[in-house]
Amino acid sequence: MSDTKVLPQHDLPAGGFEHPPAATALSSNEKIDAFGDNGSDSEKGGAVAVLTADGAVFEELASAESGHDIKFRTLSWKRAGILLATEYVCLAISSFAWSFSVMGFAGGVIFSIGYGLVTWYTSYVLWQYCLLHPEARDLVDIGYLLFGKSSIAMQLTLLGLVLNNLFIVGLHTLTGSKILNTLSDHATCSVVFSVVTMVVGIVLTLPRTLRGLTTMGIASAICMFIGLLLCIIFAGTESNPAYGYGGLYPKLGASVVVEAAAPAGSTWIAVMNAILNITYTYVGQALLPSFIAEMERPQDFPKALTLSMLLEIVLFTGFGIFGYAFTGQYATAPLFGSLQNPGKKISFGFVIVPTLIIGVIYASTIAKVFYLRILGNSDARHSHSAKGWSVWIGCVIVTWVLGWIVGECIPFFGDLLSIMSSLFDSFFGMMFWSIAYFRINRGRAFSSIKYIVLSVINVLIFIGGLVMLGPGTYTSVIAIIADFAGPTKHPFSCADNSL
Repeated sequence: MSDTKVLPQHDLPAGGFEHPPAATALSSNEKIDAFGDNGSDSEKGGAVAVLTADGAVFEELASAESGHDIKFRTLSWKRAGILLATEYVCLAISSFAWSFSVMGFAGGVIFSIGYGLVTWYTSYVLWQYCLLHPEARDLVDIGYLLFGKSSIAMQLTLLGLVLNNLFIVGLHTLTGSKILNTLSDHATCSVVFSVVTMVVGIVLTLPRTLRGLTTMGIASAICMFIGLLLCIIFAGTESNPAYGYGGLYPKLGASVVVEAAAPAGSTWIAVMNAILNITYTYVGQALLPSFIAEMERPQDFPKALTLSMLLEIVLFTGFGIFGYAFTGQYATAPLFGSLQNPGKKISFGFVIVPTLIIGVIYASTIAKVFYLRILGNSDARHSHSAKGWSVWIGCVIVTWVLGWIVGECIPFFGDLLSIMSSLFDSFFGMMFWSIAYFRINRGRAFSSIKYIVLSVINVLIFIGGLVMLGPGTYTSVIAIIADFAGPTKHPFSCADNSL
C-alpha cells in the first residue's frame, strides 16, 4: 500500500473558490496538529491533508498563476511580516494607557501579555488549519470548511467578516477626520475631513494584490511608531496632562496618580470596555487566511507570526506602562488627547499615514472577498481587462463608502473599538480557532496529558469568546447609549471632533 495520500477535493462553492490541483500526492510522514507535533487532520470524511517538506501543493498553486497578468501568491514570509506589522502597529495601541488606568498596572500588564500569548496560539492554530486546506482563500472559506461545509455558516462568516472590516474602515475614516481637525484647528466641517480620508483611501486601495501594499505598510509602521514614541516623550516631559475624561487639568487632581490595582470607583462596564480595547488591538486573525493564501510558501508563516507577536507584546504593553505612568487618571483613548499643544499636533500628525494604510489593508481584503466571488473563475480576475478593473474599482468604492457611513454613525473612538471587539473578535479571534483545534485533533483531543491540557486551554479560550460576545456587547452598547445621551458628537455632524 502506498504511503502517500491524495489531497481531498472539498467541493467548495463556485465563484472565487480555487481548488488545489487534482490528485496531488502528499507525504504522510509529517502530519501536524495544533501545536506542530505528529498527528493528523480528522476532518469529516476521514481524509487527511498533510504537507510535504517542500510544500508541493503550494508550489503547484503558485505555478498555476505563472501565465496570469496579476499573480496573487507572491508574498514572502518577510512581506507577510510587514503586513502583520502594518495591521497591528496602529492607533489602537494608544488606548492601552487608558485601559491600564481602569485596570491598574498589574491588571493591565498581566492581561496584555496573557492575551498576546493567546493571540499567538490561536493564530498558530489558524495557520495549521490553512495548511490542511490549501484551497481556502479567506476567512469565508474557512468558515465554510470549519462548520461541516455549511452554506449557512459560510454566509454568516461572510456577513461577520464584512461587518468587521467595514467597522474598521469606518474607524479609520473617523480617525482621519479627528487628525485633520486637530491639525487644522477645525478648519472645516468634520464630515468633509472624513470624506477626504475616504477618497484618499479609495485611491490607495486600487492595487489588487497584497504584495503591492507592503511598501506602504513599511511607511505605515514607521510613522505609527514615531507617533507613539513622540506621544510618550511629550507625556513624560510636559509639566502636566492637558485633559482627562473627568475634565481639563487640574480638575482630576494636581498630581498624576497611578494605581497597582483597579482604582476605586472603576465600574464593571469601564473594566469590560478596557479589556475590549486591548483585545481589539491584538485580534487580527480575520485577515490572516487572506495573507496566508497569497504567500508563495505558507509553511513559512510562523516566522512572520512569531516576530510580529514579540513586537506587539513589547510595544503594546510598554506603551500602556509608560503612558499610564505619565498621565495617570488623565489617560484618554487615544492618549494623544491627554497631551498639550504643540506636542499633541506634532505626535498625532504622524498617525495620518497608518490611518490611511491600515484602512486600505482591511478595505482591500473585504473588497477582494466580493471581487473573487463576483468574477468566479473568469480570466478577468487575473488580468488587466476592463471587466476586471471595473469590478475591482466598484468593490473598493462600495467598501469605503459603507465603512465611512459606519464611522459617521458611531463617532466615538473608544466605543467603536469596544463594539467591534465584542461582536467580531469574540468569533474571529477566539471561538473559531478553538473549534479548529478540535477539528484538527478530532478523536485524540483527550488521548494524553498533552492533549488534555491543550483541550482545556481551547475550551477556556472558547468560553472567553462567549464572555466577550455576551457581557462585552452589553457593556459596549451601554457605553454608546451613554455617549449619545451626553454633550457629545452626533452622526454626520460638522461639529469639531478634534482631540
